Amino acid sequence: MKAASVKDLGIQFKANRHKMVGQDGAFTIPLKNGLLWFFGDTLIGRRIPGESLWYPGGVAVGPKDMSGTAGIEKMLNNTGLVSLNKVDESGIVDFNDILDSDGNIKQLIPLEIYEDPDKDRIWCLHGIELNSRIYLFFIKVETVEEGIFPVNFKIIGSGIAVGDSINWNFRRIYFNNSDILWKADQPHFASAVLNVDGKYLYLYGVLQSDDKVQRSYLARVKKDEIVQLDCYEYLSNSSPKWSRHIEKAIPVFNGMPNEQSVSYNKYLGKYLAVHSYDLSGKIVARTSDNPWGPWSLPTELYQIKIDRPVELSYPQLIYAGKEHPALSKNNGQTVYITYVEFEEYYPHLIEVTFE
Repeated sequence: MKAASVKDLGIQFKANRHKMVGQDGAFTIPLKNGLLWFFGDTLIGRRIPGESLWYPGGVAVGPKDMSGTAGIEKMLNNTGLVSLNKVDESGIVDFNDILDSDGNIKQLIPLEIYEDPDKDRIWCLHGIELNSRIYLFFIKVETVEEGIFPVNFKIIGSGIAVGDSINWNFRRIYFNNSDILWKADQPHFASAVLNVDGKYLYLYGVLQSDDKVQRSYLARVKKDEIVQLDCYEYLSNSSPKWSRHIEKAIPVFNGMPNEQSVSYNKYLGKYLAVHSYDLSGKIVARTSDNPWGPWSLPTELYQIKIDRPVELSYPQLIYAGKEHPALSKNNGQTVYITYVEFEEYYPHLIEVTFE
Protein backbone atom coordinates (compact mmCIF):
# COMPACT_ATOMS: atom_id res chain seq x y z
CA MET A 1 0.00 0.00 0.00
CA LYS A 2 1.42 3.34 -1.07
CA ALA A 3 -0.08 6.73 -1.86
CA ALA A 4 0.37 7.71 -5.51
CA SER A 5 -0.99 11.20 -4.92
CA VAL A 6 -2.33 13.37 -2.09
CA LYS A 7 -4.44 16.51 -2.55
CA ASP A 8 -5.23 18.98 0.21
CA LEU A 9 -8.86 20.08 -0.26
CA GLY A 10 -8.76 22.48 2.67
CA ILE A 11 -11.02 23.43 5.55
CA GLN A 12 -14.57 22.05 5.49
CA PHE A 13 -17.91 23.47 6.67
CA LYS A 14 -16.50 26.96 7.31
CA ALA A 15 -19.03 28.44 4.88
CA ASN A 16 -22.23 27.92 6.85
CA ARG A 17 -25.34 29.94 7.68
CA HIS A 18 -25.26 29.48 11.44
CA LYS A 19 -22.13 31.33 12.63
CA MET A 20 -20.30 28.07 13.29
CA VAL A 21 -16.64 29.09 13.71
CA GLY A 22 -15.05 25.78 14.70
CA GLN A 23 -15.71 22.11 15.39
CA ASP A 24 -13.70 18.91 15.66
CA GLY A 25 -14.31 15.16 15.64
CA ALA A 26 -15.96 14.61 12.24
CA PHE A 27 -17.06 10.97 12.23
CA THR A 28 -19.31 9.87 9.35
CA ILE A 29 -22.21 7.43 9.49
CA PRO A 30 -23.95 6.28 6.27
CA LEU A 31 -27.71 6.83 6.29
CA LYS A 32 -30.35 5.60 3.90
CA ASN A 33 -30.39 9.06 2.35
CA GLY A 34 -27.03 10.70 2.76
CA LEU A 35 -24.20 10.83 5.23
CA LEU A 36 -24.38 11.89 8.89
CA TRP A 37 -21.39 13.84 10.19
CA PHE A 38 -20.94 13.74 13.97
CA PHE A 39 -18.78 16.44 15.59
CA GLY A 40 -17.37 17.24 19.01
CA ASP A 41 -17.15 20.69 20.64
CA THR A 42 -18.72 23.19 18.25
CA LEU A 43 -18.33 26.95 18.62
CA ILE A 44 -20.98 29.47 17.54
CA GLY A 45 -20.23 33.19 17.19
CA ARG A 46 -17.22 34.91 15.68
CA ARG A 47 -13.45 34.71 15.75
CA ILE A 48 -11.44 37.71 16.90
CA PRO A 49 -8.94 38.57 14.15
CA GLY A 50 -5.33 37.91 15.13
CA GLU A 51 -6.23 35.97 18.28
CA SER A 52 -6.21 32.29 19.13
CA LEU A 53 -9.60 30.71 19.81
CA TRP A 54 -8.08 29.20 22.92
CA TYR A 55 -6.15 32.24 24.24
CA PRO A 56 -8.52 35.20 23.94
CA GLY A 57 -6.71 38.25 25.25
CA GLY A 58 -3.64 36.07 25.72
CA VAL A 59 -5.23 33.96 28.48
CA ALA A 60 -6.04 30.23 28.14
CA VAL A 61 -9.79 29.54 28.09
CA GLY A 62 -9.37 26.73 30.64
CA PRO A 63 -11.94 24.11 31.55
CA LYS A 64 -15.15 26.15 31.60
CA ASP A 65 -17.91 26.30 29.00
CA MET A 66 -16.77 28.88 26.43
CA SER A 67 -20.27 30.30 25.91
CA GLY A 68 -20.02 34.08 26.32
CA THR A 69 -16.20 34.07 26.12
CA ALA A 70 -14.71 36.66 23.75
CA GLY A 71 -16.60 36.29 20.46
CA ILE A 72 -18.10 32.88 21.26
CA GLU A 73 -21.86 33.05 21.81
CA LYS A 74 -22.45 29.34 22.41
CA MET A 75 -20.43 26.16 22.85
CA LEU A 76 -22.11 22.86 22.01
CA ASN A 77 -20.49 19.56 23.06
CA ASN A 78 -21.57 17.62 19.97
CA THR A 79 -23.41 18.46 16.77
CA GLY A 80 -24.18 16.98 13.37
CA LEU A 81 -24.95 17.68 9.76
CA VAL A 82 -26.11 15.66 6.77
CA SER A 83 -24.37 15.75 3.40
CA LEU A 84 -24.48 13.92 0.11
CA ASN A 85 -21.93 11.17 -0.48
CA LYS A 86 -20.10 13.44 -2.89
CA VAL A 87 -16.87 15.41 -3.00
CA ASP A 88 -15.85 18.10 -5.49
CA GLU A 89 -12.60 20.03 -5.91
CA SER A 90 -13.21 21.98 -2.69
CA GLY A 91 -14.51 19.07 -0.63
CA ILE A 92 -17.92 18.21 0.83
CA VAL A 93 -20.91 19.44 -1.16
CA ASP A 94 -24.56 20.02 -0.30
CA PHE A 95 -24.54 19.81 3.48
CA ASN A 96 -27.15 20.92 5.99
CA ASP A 97 -26.56 21.37 9.71
CA ILE A 98 -28.98 19.59 12.02
CA LEU A 99 -31.04 22.29 13.73
CA ASP A 100 -33.27 22.60 16.78
CA SER A 101 -36.84 23.91 16.75
CA ASP A 102 -35.53 27.50 16.84
CA GLY A 103 -33.41 27.03 13.73
CA ASN A 104 -30.09 26.89 15.57
CA ILE A 105 -27.43 24.19 15.37
CA LYS A 106 -28.53 21.41 17.70
CA GLN A 107 -26.60 19.47 20.32
CA LEU A 108 -27.45 15.86 19.44
CA ILE A 109 -26.67 14.30 22.83
CA PRO A 110 -27.60 16.93 25.44
CA LEU A 111 -26.20 17.12 28.94
CA GLU A 112 -28.34 15.54 31.64
CA ILE A 113 -29.76 17.69 34.43
CA TYR A 114 -27.10 16.44 36.85
CA GLU A 115 -24.21 17.35 34.53
CA ASP A 116 -22.34 20.67 34.76
CA PRO A 117 -21.59 22.48 31.45
CA ASP A 118 -18.49 24.00 33.06
CA LYS A 119 -17.10 20.53 33.74
CA ASP A 120 -18.87 17.75 31.84
CA ARG A 121 -18.66 17.21 28.10
CA ILE A 122 -20.15 14.56 25.84
CA TRP A 123 -17.91 14.18 22.79
CA CYS A 124 -18.46 12.26 19.57
CA LEU A 125 -17.25 8.80 18.67
CA HIS A 126 -18.50 6.70 15.74
CA GLY A 127 -21.95 5.20 15.15
CA ILE A 128 -24.22 3.24 12.85
CA GLU A 129 -27.77 3.23 11.47
CA LEU A 130 -29.64 -0.05 11.98
CA ASN A 131 -33.32 -0.54 11.14
CA SER A 132 -34.01 3.20 10.94
CA ARG A 133 -32.45 3.77 14.37
CA ILE A 134 -29.19 5.68 14.73
CA TYR A 135 -26.73 4.58 17.41
CA LEU A 136 -24.17 7.21 18.40
CA PHE A 137 -21.22 6.19 20.55
CA PHE A 138 -19.89 8.95 22.77
CA ILE A 139 -17.07 9.59 25.21
CA LYS A 140 -17.70 11.51 28.42
CA VAL A 141 -14.90 13.65 29.82
CA GLU A 142 -14.40 15.99 32.73
CA THR A 143 -12.39 19.12 32.03
CA VAL A 144 -9.57 19.92 34.48
CA GLU A 145 -7.29 22.87 35.22
CA GLU A 146 -3.94 21.08 35.02
CA GLY A 147 -2.24 20.21 31.75
CA ILE A 148 -0.09 21.49 28.90
CA PHE A 149 -2.96 22.49 26.59
CA PRO A 150 -5.39 25.43 26.90
CA VAL A 151 -8.18 22.86 27.49
CA ASN A 152 -7.35 19.69 29.46
CA PHE A 153 -9.54 16.77 30.47
CA LYS A 154 -9.77 13.34 32.03
CA ILE A 155 -11.84 10.54 30.53
CA ILE A 156 -14.85 9.25 32.48
CA GLY A 157 -15.83 6.54 29.99
CA SER A 158 -17.92 5.88 26.90
CA GLY A 159 -21.47 4.87 26.07
CA ILE A 160 -24.24 4.78 23.46
CA ALA A 161 -27.15 7.08 22.60
CA VAL A 162 -29.99 6.09 20.28
CA GLY A 163 -32.31 8.21 18.15
CA ASP A 164 -33.52 8.69 14.59
CA SER A 165 -33.24 11.04 11.64
CA ILE A 166 -36.81 12.36 11.94
CA ASN A 167 -36.43 14.68 14.93
CA TRP A 168 -32.78 13.97 15.78
CA ASN A 169 -33.55 13.42 19.46
CA PHE A 170 -31.17 11.02 21.19
CA ARG A 171 -31.40 9.29 24.56
CA ARG A 172 -28.54 7.57 26.32
CA ILE A 173 -28.58 3.85 26.99
CA TYR A 174 -28.25 2.91 30.66
CA PHE A 175 -26.88 -0.39 31.98
CA ASN A 176 -26.93 -1.06 35.72
CA ASN A 177 -28.15 2.53 36.22
CA SER A 178 -25.17 4.05 34.42
CA ASP A 179 -24.78 5.59 30.98
CA ILE A 180 -21.04 4.82 31.16
CA LEU A 181 -20.86 1.38 29.60
CA TRP A 182 -17.06 1.27 29.33
CA LYS A 183 -15.25 2.91 32.23
CA ALA A 184 -12.15 5.11 32.24
CA ASP A 185 -9.78 2.15 32.68
CA GLN A 186 -11.40 0.17 29.83
CA PRO A 187 -11.20 0.67 26.05
CA HIS A 188 -13.53 3.46 24.99
CA PHE A 189 -15.81 1.87 22.41
CA ALA A 190 -16.49 2.77 19.71
CA SER A 191 -14.17 5.06 17.77
CA ALA A 192 -14.84 2.85 14.75
CA VAL A 193 -17.82 0.61 13.96
CA LEU A 194 -17.27 -1.95 11.22
CA ASN A 195 -20.31 -3.56 9.59
CA VAL A 196 -19.01 -6.27 7.27
CA ASP A 197 -21.20 -9.33 7.71
CA GLY A 198 -24.82 -10.16 8.34
CA LYS A 199 -24.37 -11.09 11.97
CA TYR A 200 -21.76 -9.10 13.88
CA LEU A 201 -20.60 -5.54 14.27
CA TYR A 202 -16.92 -5.08 15.05
CA LEU A 203 -16.12 -2.12 17.28
CA TYR A 204 -12.73 -0.58 17.98
CA GLY A 205 -11.98 1.31 21.19
CA VAL A 206 -8.87 3.05 22.48
CA LEU A 207 -7.25 2.98 25.91
CA GLN A 208 -4.12 4.73 27.14
CA SER A 209 -2.12 2.41 29.37
CA ASP A 210 0.12 3.30 32.29
CA ASP A 211 3.04 3.57 29.85
CA LYS A 212 1.14 6.44 28.10
CA VAL A 213 0.78 4.44 24.87
CA GLN A 214 -2.63 4.56 23.18
CA ARG A 215 -3.78 1.09 22.08
CA SER A 216 -6.81 0.00 20.07
CA TYR A 217 -8.92 -2.99 21.19
CA LEU A 218 -11.66 -4.90 19.39
CA ALA A 219 -15.14 -5.95 20.47
CA ARG A 220 -17.94 -7.64 18.57
CA VAL A 221 -21.67 -7.82 19.14
CA LYS A 222 -24.67 -9.11 17.23
CA LYS A 223 -26.51 -6.29 15.53
CA ASP A 224 -29.77 -6.85 17.39
CA GLU A 225 -27.88 -6.79 20.72
CA ILE A 226 -26.00 -3.52 20.24
CA VAL A 227 -27.43 -1.90 23.37
CA GLN A 228 -26.90 -4.96 25.61
CA LEU A 229 -23.51 -4.54 27.26
CA ASP A 230 -23.45 -8.09 28.63
CA CYS A 231 -23.69 -9.46 25.05
CA TYR A 232 -20.42 -7.87 23.89
CA GLU A 233 -17.41 -10.09 23.31
CA TYR A 234 -13.80 -8.90 23.30
CA LEU A 235 -10.88 -10.17 21.25
CA SER A 236 -8.77 -12.16 23.72
CA ASN A 237 -6.54 -14.11 21.34
CA SER A 238 -5.39 -13.41 17.78
CA SER A 239 -6.50 -16.85 16.55
CA PRO A 240 -9.20 -15.28 17.00
CA LYS A 241 -10.84 -16.07 20.31
CA TRP A 242 -13.46 -13.95 22.04
CA SER A 243 -14.35 -13.46 25.69
CA ARG A 244 -17.25 -11.83 27.50
CA HIS A 245 -14.68 -10.59 30.03
CA ILE A 246 -13.25 -7.24 28.98
CA GLU A 247 -10.20 -7.65 31.21
CA LYS A 248 -9.04 -10.39 28.82
CA ALA A 249 -9.06 -8.07 25.79
CA ILE A 250 -5.83 -7.75 23.83
CA PRO A 251 -4.76 -4.74 21.69
CA VAL A 252 -4.71 -4.97 17.89
CA PHE A 253 -2.47 -1.95 17.15
CA ASN A 254 -1.30 1.26 18.80
CA GLY A 255 -0.24 4.87 18.32
CA MET A 256 -3.61 6.50 17.62
CA PRO A 257 -5.40 9.19 19.64
CA ASN A 258 -8.98 8.36 20.67
CA GLU A 259 -10.15 8.63 17.04
CA GLN A 260 -9.61 6.29 14.10
CA SER A 261 -11.44 4.61 11.22
CA VAL A 262 -11.60 1.01 10.00
CA SER A 263 -13.23 -0.08 6.74
CA TYR A 264 -13.00 -2.79 4.11
CA ASN A 265 -11.24 -1.42 1.02
CA LYS A 266 -12.15 -3.33 -2.14
CA TYR A 267 -9.32 -1.84 -4.18
CA LEU A 268 -6.68 -2.98 -1.68
CA GLY A 269 -8.53 -6.21 -0.96
CA LYS A 270 -7.91 -5.64 2.73
CA TYR A 271 -9.25 -3.93 5.82
CA LEU A 272 -7.91 -0.41 6.11
CA ALA A 273 -7.32 1.45 9.38
CA VAL A 274 -6.50 5.17 9.26
CA HIS A 275 -5.50 7.42 12.15
CA SER A 276 -3.30 10.27 13.30
CA TYR A 277 -0.01 8.92 14.57
CA ASP A 278 0.31 10.15 18.15
CA LEU A 279 0.67 13.95 17.90
CA SER A 280 3.34 13.84 15.18
CA GLY A 281 1.19 15.43 12.48
CA LYS A 282 1.40 12.25 10.43
CA ILE A 283 -1.66 10.52 8.97
CA VAL A 284 -0.96 6.79 8.71
CA ALA A 285 -2.71 3.69 7.42
CA ARG A 286 -2.52 -0.01 8.25
CA THR A 287 -3.97 -3.02 6.48
CA SER A 288 -5.13 -6.48 7.52
CA ASP A 289 -6.83 -9.50 5.99
CA ASN A 290 -9.21 -9.68 8.98
CA PRO A 291 -10.83 -7.17 11.32
CA TRP A 292 -8.81 -8.61 14.23
CA GLY A 293 -5.47 -8.55 12.43
CA PRO A 294 -2.63 -9.09 12.32
CA TRP A 295 -2.32 -5.46 11.23
CA SER A 296 0.60 -4.11 9.25
CA LEU A 297 2.99 -1.52 10.58
CA PRO A 298 1.79 2.04 9.93
CA THR A 299 2.45 3.53 6.49
CA GLU A 300 2.66 7.32 6.32
CA LEU A 301 0.11 8.81 3.93
CA TYR A 302 0.57 12.50 4.68
CA GLN A 303 2.66 14.78 6.86
CA ILE A 304 0.57 17.74 7.99
CA LYS A 305 2.33 21.08 8.16
CA ILE A 306 0.30 24.09 9.27
CA ASP A 307 1.83 27.38 10.37
CA ARG A 308 0.29 28.86 13.46
CA PRO A 309 -1.04 32.42 13.09
CA VAL A 310 0.51 33.46 16.43
CA GLU A 311 3.20 32.11 18.74
CA LEU A 312 1.60 30.08 21.52
CA SER A 313 2.78 28.40 24.70
CA TYR A 314 1.54 24.86 23.99
CA PRO A 315 2.74 22.23 21.50
CA GLN A 316 0.91 22.06 18.17
CA LEU A 317 -2.03 19.68 18.42
CA ILE A 318 -2.96 17.76 15.25
CA TYR A 319 -5.47 14.95 15.80
CA ALA A 320 -8.73 13.28 14.72
CA GLY A 321 -7.34 11.65 11.56
CA LYS A 322 -9.79 9.21 9.99
CA GLU A 323 -11.12 8.00 6.63
CA HIS A 324 -14.70 8.47 5.44
CA PRO A 325 -15.39 5.28 3.43
CA ALA A 326 -18.75 6.43 2.02
CA LEU A 327 -16.92 9.14 0.06
CA SER A 328 -14.35 6.81 -1.54
CA LYS A 329 -14.06 6.41 -5.31
CA ASN A 330 -13.00 3.61 -7.67
CA ASN A 331 -13.69 0.87 -5.09
CA GLY A 332 -11.43 2.63 -2.61
CA GLN A 333 -8.47 3.51 -4.79
CA THR A 334 -9.21 7.12 -3.82
CA VAL A 335 -10.15 7.79 -0.20
CA TYR A 336 -10.98 10.92 1.78
CA ILE A 337 -9.51 11.63 5.20
CA THR A 338 -10.12 14.42 7.70
CA TYR A 339 -7.97 15.72 10.51
CA VAL A 340 -8.10 18.71 12.86
CA GLU A 341 -5.39 21.19 13.85
CA PHE A 342 -6.41 22.78 17.14
CA GLU A 343 -5.84 26.43 16.17
CA GLU A 344 -7.43 26.03 12.74
CA TYR A 345 -10.23 24.07 14.46
CA TYR A 346 -12.19 22.87 11.48
CA PRO A 347 -12.18 19.42 9.85
CA HIS A 348 -9.54 19.57 7.11
CA LEU A 349 -9.99 17.22 4.13
CA ILE A 350 -7.35 15.42 2.10
CA GLU A 351 -7.75 13.15 -0.92
CA VAL A 352 -5.43 10.13 -1.12
CA THR A 353 -5.13 7.93 -4.22
CA PHE A 354 -3.34 4.61 -3.86
CA GLU A 355 -0.98 3.19 -6.44
